[in-house]
Amino acid sequence: MATWEDVRRLALALPETTEQSTGEGNTQWRVKDKSFAWERPLRRKDREALGDNAGDGAILAAWVPDLGAKEALLADDADVYFTTPHFDGYRAILVRLERASEADLQELLVEAWLARAPKRLAKQYSSDADAAGG
Repeated sequence: MATWEDVRRLALALPETTEQSTGEGNTQWRVKDKSFAWERPLRRKDREALGDNAGDGAILAAWVPDLGAKEALLADDADVYFTTPHFDGYRAILVRLERASEADLQELLVEAWLARAPKRLAKQYSSDADAAGG
């Protein structure tokens, strides 16, 4: 079971990441000036669309590299990953945080960070990770 503290720790471990509060009082994690993950409570329309599947737990939203990656996550584990009509056609996925493993969360955050980081920074991170064997 992942927590907001896990999100914070894993996100801030990525190069040049900052944490900011949004105007709604939610937290987002940014690389340079682009968000890559953010706290995304369900809104009324989300709850209407999800019905009984809405749940009450913490929801993380994160960028994905492309819509194919989003579809793969949705197909892989619908208990953890989901979407709402608001995100149709967007490269973002929603995560039921209490159902996510720390390993899956780390992989998701790294992929989200890589999708939003400046190319030079992402390339350097990937090179460093390859050199470290990870």
